[in-house]
Amino acid sequence: MSTAQLRAHGVSAADVSAHCRPEGPWQQLLPGVCLLHPGPPTSEERLHGALLFAGRPPAKAAKTVPAQPGAGEPHAPYADALITGLAALALHRFSSAPPLLSLDRIDVLVPRTRRLRSTGFIRLVRAQALPTAVQIAGVPVAPVPRALADAVAGLAEAGAVRRLLTEAVRGNHCEPAAIVRELNQARLLTRPHVVDAVDSLLAEGRAIAEDRIYQMVAEHGLPDPLWNVDLRLPGGPHLGGVDAYWPDLAVAVELDTRAPRHGFRQDDDALWSEYARKREHLERLGITVVHLTPKKLRESLEQQATVVRTALMASADRDPAAYVVVLPR
Repeated sequence: MSTAQLRAHGVSAADVSAHCRPEGPWQQLLPGVCLLHPGPPTSEERLHGALLFAGRPPAKAAKTVPAQPGAGEPHAPYADALITGLAALALHRFSSAPPLLSLDRIDVLVPRTRRLRSTGFIRLVRAQALPTAVQIAGVPVAPVPRALADAVAGLAEAGAVRRLLTEAVRGNHCEPAAIVRELNQARLLTRPHVVDAVDSLLAEGRAIAEDRIYQMVAEHGLPDPLWNVDLRLPGGPHLGGVDAYWPDLAVAVELDTRAPRHGFRQDDDALWSEYARKREHLERLGITVVHLTPKKLRESLEQQATVVRTALMASADRDPAAYVVVLPR
């Protein structure tokens, strides 16, 4: 409990000091935060202690905090503080993150205006604006992309960075583009080992999204397309590659896996312009292009199957498309 909460329970500053003497029944966990038993804190107590130090529990909520551990009442809500970094990833159940008790440091995300310093086992990470918290076992936790960026900022080992980023995508925690945006905002894409991990991440994300397209076709009764092909005009220019193509119905599916690779927004814009030009050219030739994103495939596979099925059925009502040459990509 914080000293302010103890005061609300009628415990004076002198009593707190007496209880926290060596061999006393309490101990000072952090400045202004007391652990109400002797012996080492549990991982849960370290988390709540960090939030009590860095956050600001509303005064009215102080009385809802149990005076002794195990009293069964909920902890007070914390304002302006979130667990982030490796501790947050452990709470998100990342197997590649160290267990909470083994962490020497807990990262806590606070607003830039908070006038506190890192101390003890807490490292304060400042943000212009806090993201929306994810509540895990009563603890406000940063969402995975932000927690990853804060964890990667303190990691110099390339393998550790790659394992965390890969698990985020394979474990369906978030999309690669969201991770890259956070790494970009944290200015981490100037570090070679992070850039290498991001390249692996984007390849991993694309492979997973392609698997979901195969799953969509197989599980939702869509006709088999030609997979991963290049389209060309006979004797003419290259029209571009698509991820799936139904030649008899002139319908193509293309994955949008854009993400700013090296921190330059114009790279993303240029890639989008390329997508748009290709789509426009194909549709002028009478080919319907269905754009799918990894996020939509992850969150609403059945709905995306309906979108593709509708495009296939609508082909009967369109004028015949121009003849194109289909080649393996």
